Amino acid sequence: MSKLAKKPLIISSKHKVTQTGSLLTIQGAKGTLKREVNSQVQVEIKGQELFVLPKDESSERKFLGTEFALIRNALMGVDKGFEKKLQLVGVGFKAQVAGKSLDLALGFSHPVKIEIPEGISVAVEKQTLITISGIDKQKVGHFAATIREIKKPEPYKGKGIRYEGEYIKLKAGKSASKK
Repeated sequence: MSKLAKKPLIISSKHKVTQTGSLLTIQGAKGTLKREVNSQVQVEIKGQELFVLPKDESSERKFLGTEFALIRNALMGVDKGFEKKLQLVGVGFKAQVAGKSLDLALGFSHPVKIEIPEGISVAVEKQTLITISGIDKQKVGHFAATIREIKKPEPYKGKGIRYEGEYIKLKAGKSASKK
């Protein structure tokens, strides 16, 4: 059994958590998230505490920790939100937000346009720093990974899209041959 799921999640006064069957609705200052709970897991709300328990004694307990973490992330998301920052490294690399799309100039022969999903906000600072934020940790991380996938940092000069603070180990280039 998960060590995390043995403890209850504390529901603060800022949150409103309701359960309808296997659907868990979490409301907070930043918005509302709905989470479908796994069929092998049962969620009990007792006062200001939320417990993640196995459905019955014979059911497997392998999903308890995962469900606990997903519900905890939802509680944190509606309260504080999540944020990922991406850096564009390269000559002429820049980004801008145009309506509901993100326009990227990445050295290709054409500009790259990406539609911004619902529930995610994107801000561009200094044309080379993209900030992705939202209340759903999974959506924020997936959108950041989708953007990074367009032009991963290459290992020789480090040009590409990287997470802020990410370290790219650079390889040595060609060296002059000895005669």
